[in-house]
Amino acid sequence: MATIADSTASSLSSSILSSLGSLSGTNSTIGANLNVSALVTSLVAADRRAPQTQLTNQTNKTDSEISAVGALMGALGTFQTALQKLANPTSFNANATTSSNKDIVTATVDSTAGTGTYGVQVLALAQAQQLTSGAIVGGSSAAVGTGTLTIGQGTNSFNVTIDSTNNTLAGMAAAINSATGNTGIQATVLTEQNGSHLVLTASQTGAASAFTVTASGGNGGLAQLNYNATTKNLTQQQAAQDSHIKIAGFDHYNATNSVNDAVTGVTLNLQSAVPGTTVTVSVAADSSGTASLVSSFVSAYNQLQSTVSALDSYDPTTKSAGLMLGDATLANIESQLRFDLSSTVSTASGTYNSLSSLGVTKQADGKLAVDTTKLNAAMAANPDAVAQVFASGDGVATRLNSDIVTQLQSGGPLASRSQQLQQTLSDIKTRTTNLDERMAAVQQTYTAQFTALETLLAKMQTTSSYLTQQFNALLKTSGN
Repeated sequence: MATIADSTASSLSSSILSSLGSLSGTNSTIGANLNVSALVTSLVAADRRAPQTQLTNQTNKTDSEISAVGALMGALGTFQTALQKLANPTSFNANATTSSNKDIVTATVDSTAGTGTYGVQVLALAQAQQLTSGAIVGGSSAAVGTGTLTIGQGTNSFNVTIDSTNNTLAGMAAAINSATGNTGIQATVLTEQNGSHLVLTASQTGAASAFTVTASGGNGGLAQLNYNATTKNLTQQQAAQDSHIKIAGFDHYNATNSVNDAVTGVTLNLQSAVPGTTVTVSVAADSSGTASLVSSFVSAYNQLQSTVSALDSYDPTTKSAGLMLGDATLANIESQLRFDLSSTVSTASGTYNSLSSLGVTKQADGKLAVDTTKLNAAMAANPDAVAQVFASGDGVATRLNSDIVTQLQSGGPLASRSQQLQQTLSDIKTRTTNLDERMAAVQQTYTAQFTALETLLAKMQTTSSYLTQQFNALLKTSGN
């Protein structure tokens, strides 16, 4: 029979074994299933979450601001390009030409042309001289002769050596075209039913481009190509000739059919010669050109305004704001634009001294609109004043261009703002790199700690198993 001592010992052993069994089971679970990598990753992610979220938010905000400033600078730059022509007074001095018969003569003008009307007769068109040889039986490959061809044009000349390597029509044409010092004579070979012909043509029109051909030396075969003051063995198909016009009753000659030295700033383009027919060529102020300039200005400004409005917008329904809503730099730019558009131009005299006086006014949405009737009346009444409103020293286009230059130039408000934002983004990247390095160090620390814990638990599990075996043997002995 078991004694009280045996019973007490048995109860104590069971209690210890139960405790060790519990520890053994716990250690078995931890020692066998502890995932150090997953635990470390989870803890590092938790440590990183708050600072990383802050950095990400700051990056997104800075990127948005950079994008907004870039969009504004781009819009201002595009508008500035459109202002270049408007800020130039000569842009408003444009004249236009008309011709009563464009089949005979047309005309173009530059900024130096004055207004006026001219009667023009085209008596002759300018021509380039052309000479052809007689038919050479045997075609372009037939031998013609050897020697030297001297081609003279005005006070200039060049020599072409013809020998057994190039004494055919084709060979001579190639030699002439590639000759050193060629003054502008083009040689070709024309073949027809009776044979082949050498064709020589001056590249320039006008009487001064007439040329001569003189053969010398060799076997004498080249003599058939002589064309000079004493011998004309070639046939002149077309004489060198200046154009001849009568303008306002006066004769005028030109080496070309583009006559730009008869009327200052006017180029007459001669199309055909019809002696006895007078064509009326008129030069008048081009009001349509000025209207087009004003229309282009309004369109360019409205594109800029669309960008500015989007950046400074707020939608109460969606509660979404533009990227530069409330931005002081943008507010300053908008204020300056309003001032430049609404101020009068001191150098423009009389009634027409502002955009509104020309019919250009701002609408409720901030964009500009043109009253064409009012603009046409201003151009008809005082075209110089219209030009001054835009292009004088304190003209609208001049002021706007100056202010935009200030904003966009190096060291200007927008350029500086862009640089600051880029620096901020660079600083954020540096802080992100530092966070990466700090988290790598934390990961190493956690890994070392949990690896040590795993090793300790494994040892405890081994000890627990040993003690369990010993107490089990003790109980078995006690039971017996």
